[in-house]
Formats: sequence, C-alpha cells, structure tokens
Amino acid sequence: MKKGDIVETIDDAITGTVTQVSGTTITIEDTNGFEFHFEKNELMVVSSNKKLDNAIYDADIESVKREKEIPKRKISPSVKPKERHAPKFEVDLHIHQLTDSTKGMTNFDMMNLQLDTARRQLEFAIRKRIPKIVFIHGVGEGVLRQELETLLGRYNNIQFYDADYKTYGIGATEVRIFQNTEP
Repeated sequence: MKKGDIVETIDDAITGTVTQVSGTTITIEDTNGFEFHFEKNELMVVSSNKKLDNAIYDADIESVKREKEIPKRKISPSVKPKERHAPKFEVDLHIHQLTDSTKGMTNFDMMNLQLDTARRQLEFAIRKRIPKIVFIHGVGEGVLRQELETLLGRYNNIQFYDADYKTYGIGATEVRIFQNTEP
C-alpha cells in the first residue's frame, strides 16, 4: 500500500485514502476528514492511482479493439429452394449407358436390360432410404417410358411424375420414395 491508495477496512465499514505509511501501521483519512490508524493486514486496497495509470498506459490497444469488434456472421452458401429439393440420384436408362455393345441384342433384350436396371436401382434407393431418384429414359417412341410407368405402378410406397423440364426435358421421370409405408 502506498500513499494515495484508496483502502477499505476488512472488519469495519470505513473507506479512506492512505495518508501515511510507517512500517505495518497505516494512517488513512476517511471521506469526513477523520484520521484512523490500522495495521496493514486489516486493510485492503480498493483502487490505486497507479493502477489507473497502468490501466490506461499499459493496455494493449489492439486487444481492446478486438474485444470491441462485432464478430462477422459466417456466410453459408445459399441454396435455392428448387436446388435444395433437387434429386441427387440419377439413373440413365439409355442403352448405350448400360452396355458396351448392343450387337446380337433384340429390342426385347434391350428393353429387359433397361427395366431390370431401373428395378435394381429403385430397390437400392428404397433400401438406402434415398428420397428421390430420376430415371432418364429419353423421348423416342415412348415404349420405355410406358414400361417404366407400369413397373413403378407396382410399388405403393412411391409417387412418380415428369422430372424438371428445365433440367431433363421431357425424357425423364422423377420418383419420390416414401419411407414409412409398406412396400
């Protein structure tokens, strides 16, 4: 404790300024002008003029600025509503995507390969709880599309409709799979 420090007694409700320090005896003057003598262990420092100077001049200005800065919000990439609900699982049923060569295959064989692929992928999506799947069948004469709709009509836990025109044109069917119904 030094001369000029503001102190408070531990046992009494007396606050004052240190006027004299001699050994372990400290003289304080309270707000009414009365002087009191206390032992050093009976007082505690409330504030010090030196501490105030240290707080002003020894402060790290950059750390104070960082404390006062408002944290910037993290910008998450925005997803448009149509993209958010866009199907992620696509199955291209064009024959050239399913086999290297159609040599020796009849139209019936090609159609069965395409429908078997569609059935396997649909069963896979149901097992893996994939909510949406798009079958790309192309425009053509519409035979594959009709057969695909017949296949999809056998399942009672799915709903199918034309896929997004902007993305797929008129040659695709989107299937929505409901997980909580009986297959």
